[in-house]
Amino acid sequence: MKAIIVGGGIGGLTTALMLRARGIDCELYEQADSIRELGVGINTLPHAIRELAQLGLLDKLDAAAIRTFELFYLTRHGQQVWHEKRGLDAGHEVPQFSIHRGRLQGVIHQAVIERLGPEKIRTGCRLGSFSQDEGGVSAYFFDRSGAHVHTARGDILIGADGIHSKVRETLFPEEGPPCWNGLMLWRGARDWPVFLTGKSMIIAGGLNAKAVIYPIAEGSSPATRLTNWAVLVKIGDGSSPPPRREDWSRLGSREELMPHVAGFSIPQVDFAGLIRATPEFWEYPCCDRDPLPYWSSGRVTLLGDAAHPMYPVGSNGASQAILDARCLADLLSRAEHPRAALAAYEKQRLPMTADIVASNRRGGPEGVIDAVEQLAPQGFGDVDSVLPYEQREAIVRGYAAKAGFAARVVARS
Repeated sequence: MKAIIVGGGIGGLTTALMLRARGIDCELYEQADSIRELGVGINTLPHAIRELAQLGLLDKLDAAAIRTFELFYLTRHGQQVWHEKRGLDAGHEVPQFSIHRGRLQGVIHQAVIERLGPEKIRTGCRLGSFSQDEGGVSAYFFDRSGAHVHTARGDILIGADGIHSKVRETLFPEEGPPCWNGLMLWRGARDWPVFLTGKSMIIAGGLNAKAVIYPIAEGSSPATRLTNWAVLVKIGDGSSPPPRREDWSRLGSREELMPHVAGFSIPQVDFAGLIRATPEFWEYPCCDRDPLPYWSSGRVTLLGDAAHPMYPVGSNGASQAILDARCLADLLSRAEHPRAALAAYEKQRLPMTADIVASNRRGGPEGVIDAVEQLAPQGFGDVDSVLPYEQREAIVRGYAAKAGFAARVVARS
């Protein structure tokens, strides 16, 4: 069997490794001229790290990342709504990693080169179209000028080509642009003094105005960490298409952002100072897509953001792409026919990810902050009198179970 993978992001690269580990041949095609380490911070949850650890990547990830120790949910006024341990300290067998997205992608990319060979990755190849027949699938690739550069032939085609997936567009030509809920996201990273344990993550505010901060790598000195920050603010009602194409290429405006930052109080760290000290940062509209009725058509299927783009809450986007890759590779290695494997993969993964997409639209586990802020918009003396612990726990733990990363042992805090 041979697979054609379209897209050189985290999902596509992990799929290549998973297939290689099961003796399945594959080639990966990326439209960019090179696979670059783009982005800022990302959290990769233990259920996904477990899969990468089984591929032998744990030590390299550990060297590039911070083991997330704890997570705080605060109101925008800085009052604590929830606190819990994460990763190994929450009872998981492997860590949760806070890491630069590009470094995570780089670790997986390097493993693909080493194990499959550099010739298995073709860059500068933009998918134009594909066709399938009883014997296989053919994919036709073009360069940026529109010239045909390669035709690939395989048993299956996997569209791991992101929220603007050409494979998805071909399967669903009438779908239209991504859904925008009116939220704009600004993200950056800066070497900054350690706060709390140096391995702590803070999320402050509900879905309409949220601040996120956590370290993603060692800093320039023992007293600092490369610290990721994000601000998510509702600037529209979501009735119009997204104002810009979602990517990492648009620099953010400090003049536009700072008035929103002034609305947060985070006593554990100088959040506004961190943002002012960040030389450049990026912005993009917060988009997803409605869940699809199916992912697979014959010998073609979707994976990662091409299948289930979701709002960036709950730290689940890249993690779910990694889980997709494991599931698909396992099924392909056992199936009598690849079409049967793709159908089984869709049956197993589509309902779960559709549920997560819907939950993320409601705020995911961070919805516990929304619930408290709605009941006590001006603050509170005792959070238990606003929303009892059991109700807060149901929101947070319910999402963890839904997304597949509930820990067996979690201490109340």
